Amino acid sequence: MLSQPLSPPVEWAVSTAPVGYDDAVAFMEARVAAIAEGQAAEMVWLLEHPPLYTAGVSSKDADLLMPDRFPVHRTGRGGQFTYHGPGQRVAYVMLDLNRRGRDVRAFVRGLEGWIIGALDRLGVLAGVRDGRVGVWVERKGAGWSREDKIAAIGVKVRRWVSFHGVSLNVDPDLDHFAGIVPCGIAEHGVTSLLDLGLTASMDDADAALKAAFQSVFGEVTEAAPPV
Repeated sequence: MLSQPLSPPVEWAVSTAPVGYDDAVAFMEARVAAIAEGQAAEMVWLLEHPPLYTAGVSSKDADLLMPDRFPVHRTGRGGQFTYHGPGQRVAYVMLDLNRRGRDVRAFVRGLEGWIIGALDRLGVLAGVRDGRVGVWVERKGAGWSREDKIAAIGVKVRRWVSFHGVSLNVDPDLDHFAGIVPCGIAEHGVTSLLDLGLTASMDDADAALKAAFQSVFGEVTEAAPPV
């Protein structure tokens, strides 16, 4: 069961200034340990990173097409290469799966449902695809159609506490994705809310994410962002 109505609300923190990747990982490592010890509440941390690439545990060096374009961070999350940068909402999810059911697949399905629900609130029909990680949208024109990724998912679980999380493309520079093969999938593209013709702000995206999160994982409470 992903939602735990009798548990304390999940702390919901939003950073307004860009956060360095190493700083974010250091905070998550400490917070996950504290959650596992029962010394801290669960947390979702929303932020933006400066432009960078991250390499998950399944990444292939050949998928890093422009190694000198942005800093590259090797990380312990699942998945392959991804891009983070301004205009992309990153949500780091630190939840205690000991209390939510020790089922990583169900947890990932919950993350997918969360993003799909948030996009629905923003007027975007999205879904998942067999054999492809993340959340996708179908695009059609006169005589053509394709599927583009709008959100990525990459998580890690330690002592049954999750960290890392999801990233939703609000209005990033999509050209920045050209330095990698995103998530190892070369035959499909990447899109954003702005690319789809939506002028949603980051605040709009945050509100949709918050509402959809509560429908899947339970109540949240506002918290100060990590310093």
